[in-house]
Amino acid sequence: MYRISELADFVGLSRTALLYYEKQGLIQGKRLENSYRVYSDKDVQRVRLIQKLQAGGLTLKECKACLNAKVDRELLQSRLKRLDEEIAHKQQSRQLLAALLGEGDLKAWHESVDKVAPDAHLEWLIKQGFSKKEALHLKWLSKDMNEHDRYMADFMRVFETMDRWGPGSEEETLRALSSVKSSPKTLLEIGCGKGIATTVLAKHTDAVITALDNEPSALNRLNERAAELGFSDRITTVNASMTELPFEPESFDLIWAEGSAYIMGVENALKQWRKVLKHDGVLVLSDLVWLTETPSEEAKAFWSQGYPDIGSISRREEQAKSAGYDVMESFTLAPEAWENYFKPLEARVNALKPEMQDSAALKDIQAELNIYNECLNEFSYQVFVLKKKGR
Repeated sequence: MYRISELADFVGLSRTALLYYEKQGLIQGKRLENSYRVYSDKDVQRVRLIQKLQAGGLTLKECKACLNAKVDRELLQSRLKRLDEEIAHKQQSRQLLAALLGEGDLKAWHESVDKVAPDAHLEWLIKQGFSKKEALHLKWLSKDMNEHDRYMADFMRVFETMDRWGPGSEEETLRALSSVKSSPKTLLEIGCGKGIATTVLAKHTDAVITALDNEPSALNRLNERAAELGFSDRITTVNASMTELPFEPESFDLIWAEGSAYIMGVENALKQWRKVLKHDGVLVLSDLVWLTETPSEEAKAFWSQGYPDIGSISRREEQAKSAGYDVMESFTLAPEAWENYFKPLEARVNALKPEMQDSAALKDIQAELNIYNECLNEFSYQVFVLKKKGR
């Protein structure tokens, strides 16, 4: 026989818990003449059995039902399903914690966070020690904090020999420029890269051009091109982020942004860049859009990760109007503009494959090239020529 304190020590429960068990009829003590309550081996075994059942996720009430009648299979199946769900959730939690500690892949997690909280995601990356430039590269390119440095080194190696970092052509730049009815005196190019469009704009306007990018190597190449063509006196390069333009309000007649607005989000770009545009100034930007209402599953799957904010032409035009612009012109890049970009890129990737077989960056670029070759009729860059409305 066991006194309640002895039973508590024996089964590893508190005296209060055992009294509750007894109140629920799970054990049955006997009171001796000296008023002590004692419990038998049968009570010990019932408590042990209850503990085993509870280890399977059953509540005390459900344990009692199992002790007093045949096991309820539906109840056990329900508990098993719930337990499987909890295990799966905990496994996901473990994988995330391990990845944050550098022991796993964070790419899917970064992509999922960016879809629901893009601005908060960017701020969080900066708080983890990444610069604004690095955080933007991580958000759009590597998507993995642990592999970011290697990824970006490989990415820049691919693009270092290429002057064009996106689709475009001189003809398309001039077509957009012809839609700007006024003659700009001050022009800001955002995301200028190595200056392919910059020098075209310098040739065909008299504007003083400020060319902004956050990649120093690209700006160095632009300065070389400007010097070669005799435009150094009219082109000034600025190494800064497009998300924090270092200019006074209403500084420019014309803002030019070929294929770069997506980095900060088109809606944000429309609103923030408007501040440095003069009254009745013009913003020219291009952005990736769907050309069909029924894109293939392959294209949707690729861009849901590569550019989740891809939308229709009408959606972008409505966003521009809501941000305070009139749409003066809108046209789709010609196939030749894409070939100017991905044909040299394809050749560069093929040349590097033998020595970069394990490169995640090279694999991602190859996947992008595959989509271009297979689904280019489903999407393209659309050029929007927008005039600032007075407010």
